[in-house]
Amino acid sequence: MTEHREGNTDSRLAAHERLSSGALARWARAQATRPWRTVFAWIGIVIGLIVIVIAFGGQLRDKFEIPGSETQKAVDLIKAEFSSEQGAVLNIVFAAPSGQRLDTPQRKQAVNAAIAKLRSAEFKPKDGKAGLSSVGNPFSDATFSDDGRIAYSEAQFNETIEDKDRPQVVAVEDAARNAVAPVGVRVEYNGEAEFPPIQQGTSEALGLLAALIVLLIVFRTAVATLIPILLAITALATAFLLLFILAGLTDINTITPILVSMIGLGVGIDYSLFIVTRFRQLLHDGLSPRDAAAEAGASAGRAVLFAGLTVAISVTGLAFFGLDFVTKLGIGSALGVLTTVLIANSLLLSVLALLGHKIDRWKVPFLRPLDDSEAARERTLVARYGRFVTRNARYVFPVVLLAILALAATSSLVRLGAADQGTQPSAQTSRRAYDLLAQGFGPGFNGPIPIVVDVNDDPQAPQKIYDRVQGLKDVASAAKPQLNDEKTVAIVFVTPSSAPQDQATDDLVDRLRDDVVPQATAGGDAAAYVSGQTAAFKDIADRIMQRLPLFLLYIIGVTFIVLAMAFRSIVISLTAAITTLLSAFVGFGALTLVVQEGHLLGLTGLDRTGPIETFVPPIAFAILFGLSMDYMVFLMSRIREEHVHGLPTRLAVEHGIAAIGRVVVAAALIMGTVFAAFILSADRIPKEFGLLLAVAILTDALIVRMTLVPALLTLLGEKSWYIPGWLDRILPNLTIEPPQDRDAPVVIAPEGRTAPSEG
Repeated sequence: MTEHREGNTDSRLAAHERLSSGALARWARAQATRPWRTVFAWIGIVIGLIVIVIAFGGQLRDKFEIPGSETQKAVDLIKAEFSSEQGAVLNIVFAAPSGQRLDTPQRKQAVNAAIAKLRSAEFKPKDGKAGLSSVGNPFSDATFSDDGRIAYSEAQFNETIEDKDRPQVVAVEDAARNAVAPVGVRVEYNGEAEFPPIQQGTSEALGLLAALIVLLIVFRTAVATLIPILLAITALATAFLLLFILAGLTDINTITPILVSMIGLGVGIDYSLFIVTRFRQLLHDGLSPRDAAAEAGASAGRAVLFAGLTVAISVTGLAFFGLDFVTKLGIGSALGVLTTVLIANSLLLSVLALLGHKIDRWKVPFLRPLDDSEAARERTLVARYGRFVTRNARYVFPVVLLAILALAATSSLVRLGAADQGTQPSAQTSRRAYDLLAQGFGPGFNGPIPIVVDVNDDPQAPQKIYDRVQGLKDVASAAKPQLNDEKTVAIVFVTPSSAPQDQATDDLVDRLRDDVVPQATAGGDAAAYVSGQTAAFKDIADRIMQRLPLFLLYIIGVTFIVLAMAFRSIVISLTAAITTLLSAFVGFGALTLVVQEGHLLGLTGLDRTGPIETFVPPIAFAILFGLSMDYMVFLMSRIREEHVHGLPTRLAVEHGIAAIGRVVVAAALIMGTVFAAFILSADRIPKEFGLLLAVAILTDALIVRMTLVPALLTLLGEKSWYIPGWLDRILPNLTIEPPQDRDAPVVIAPEGRTAPSEG
């Protein structure tokens, strides 16, 4: 046994000493041997992108469409037939101190003075800028609460509000607030116009700080630590330039930059960490800087390419849902990954070749210098952990599997829906306005249900619908039909007695669609569509559930083929797909327990529970499926490399974990921390993405990839590499390990430099 192991080790080391060949190896060697050409090329590319953004770049705007849905038909009718409904509405909510009235002479005079000012020419549309076309009376019967404490005014802008129009909205808010503040009247705002730009910077800075700390511990030198940080920032800046170029061609949602930052920083640091680690290992094993950079690109860079490909496959699958804003969120998310892959396999290799042994400069005090030689790696804590897992695989595998299944089972509690503004952080004025309106006019006031009626030849249809909703269960009130000027389209506003996110409101939408509206329009040719926030999110959920099997079949099927091609094993491919699903469900379960069920909710900065937004799971799953595969690719690429070079499966697993396990742990901690930093965001949706992705990534890397998968491979032994002969023949021969020139082994010179032998 010892002789066999020593023989395998000798052949494995001989294999490791051969230079890689193939197209990618030639590309990597070109970047390493002509580094300045690559550096100047990237400088030119970035300058070119900046020029294009200045000339053709666009702005981000929120545009949600659900093609073919009842909600979309209602929205299209309103846009076409109600010209007065085209602009955004700002609800200006006035409130007297608790227990007091707003209509005292002094307070009423101040409120009316504020309204008069907003109706003045100062706030009218002019010079092509957005302005107020109308401002409602806050003291009408419909806008003044029964207890006399709260009133609101609908301020209608002449157009929809985008980022460029934000100063006009702020000017309106400041004018109203300054007019009533002297008399002790509180004023808050919500509505379509009150959506300030999502603030970025703090979460990214915290993520970078955490990454810096982890990298210092991993590399023990400041130069090596700064390389992944600088690459991630460069890739992220490039991704943002591409995003704003794309925004000039199509509508890009305002939340997209959050996902670009979150994913771009995570993969930017992780991918470069993987390549830099391999470069230092090769450098410490005796290769010259240029050979080490070229070999790192040919091996680790190849794994990065496969990892980036799995992310691209996953996010393109979002197109199957047929929801334009979901598809574009996925495309935006992929930009950070694609730019990182390109820069890591070009600019990074050139920089490493230029740095050479300088990468070990500026050692971190109080930490022992890191020995990256193979003998030293076998003595690390991660290597000992890997040997513990393989030695006790028959016990580790079932225990860990049952624990993961138990955690994943909590995702069954999830309720998809529309978390309303009442679940936003209380620091936001929209949340405070929501609470005031709910106190003064009932919880359902914040989420009216418009029933849009296309009259056709049945002019009585709107009245019939209005009559039928009177006294209906869970209906607080209904407004009489509002007709357009041609009296061809009517809107019946139904106010539920429950909040927009409540299950009772969901049920009311179902009753209106399934019973009330069909009965009211029976016998005529009028068409009526139930819409509103709750209905829209139900339509999104229905579309997602309808297309979910196709989505899963695509991303799992295509990823299975790619990984089977890379690792020449259907066992590895199936294991990757199934375990990634488990990690995703653990993340969904954690999100459900915190955000929906309220466990540890205060740690997120939220103070009210709500359902999970319907579009979060598919987008998060697509991202998770790609990112989780990264760790599988990184770990298995090294394990397969060791196996191909002569080691049996168990020893290949142990050597693979010893070589790359430390990097996988560090990468997971970095990416998990970057994601977790977005929990500090002021908006609820980034908090949800941050929490879900952080838990799922840490679970996947630390528990699934470093424990469950190695235990399974050990139990299966050589069966882990099974692939049917017919499949092996038809799949392209593009494996995860680089091809090598067996006739040109690397010769280690006495002074530590290397060169291919000559014949």
